[in-house]
Amino acid sequence: MSAVNKALEDAKGNLISALKGCTKKEKVAYYDTWAKTYDEDVLAVDYHGPSLATNIISSHFSGDREAAGVLDVACGSGLVAKQLVMHGFKRILGVDGSEAMLELSRKTGLYKELKQCLLGEEPMPVQWGLFDVVVIIGALSVGHVPVNVVRELFNFAKPGGYICMTTRDTCDNAEFKYALENELKQMEEEGLWTCVEVTEEKEWIKAIPDQGHNYMTGFVYLYKKI
Repeated sequence: MSAVNKALEDAKGNLISALKGCTKKEKVAYYDTWAKTYDEDVLAVDYHGPSLATNIISSHFSGDREAAGVLDVACGSGLVAKQLVMHGFKRILGVDGSEAMLELSRKTGLYKELKQCLLGEEPMPVQWGLFDVVVIIGALSVGHVPVNVVRELFNFAKPGGYICMTTRDTCDNAEFKYALENELKQMEEEGLWTCVEVTEEKEWIKAIPDQGHNYMTGFVYLYKKI
């Protein structure tokens, strides 16, 4: 096996482990361990989520990007912040449950502030109504961040602010995706926000072996708070 193929198989193995069901604390412990190779692994599996989502945000955001406040929820190692900065955003606050992942984000030097929080089990230590953009990329899925966090994300945005979310379209995540989309639609019917864009991406991330195809499909949802 070549070094490239071994790196890919190792990365897929870590992705499979991350997708397994377990308690929130066990999941955080896994990410604390995975942090050592996380950036190399997401590169190996050709993860397009951060770049695709931030491209969509950039195509719709018309305000002052250097002054805009951005909340990066489940910020991980800082992959989304790297893309946001390339699009001109500077004032980014990150939240994640894993201290080891937060340390990776800290080393990027791209965040104004970083906070630790067990998403879905603890209230996020962030004031409501402060942010022009709220993003959660890659974490809304079965066994990770629950659907009920979406309303909390909404609360953090300013009126007129954008909320960008993603999830994957796979068999194991089908019920979660259905529940997520129902919640997004329900909030729109309640007059809380408007749907700006929903994008399907066929080559979201390289598929793990039991998916039966080369890539997993992902969806990006962008909403604007009324």
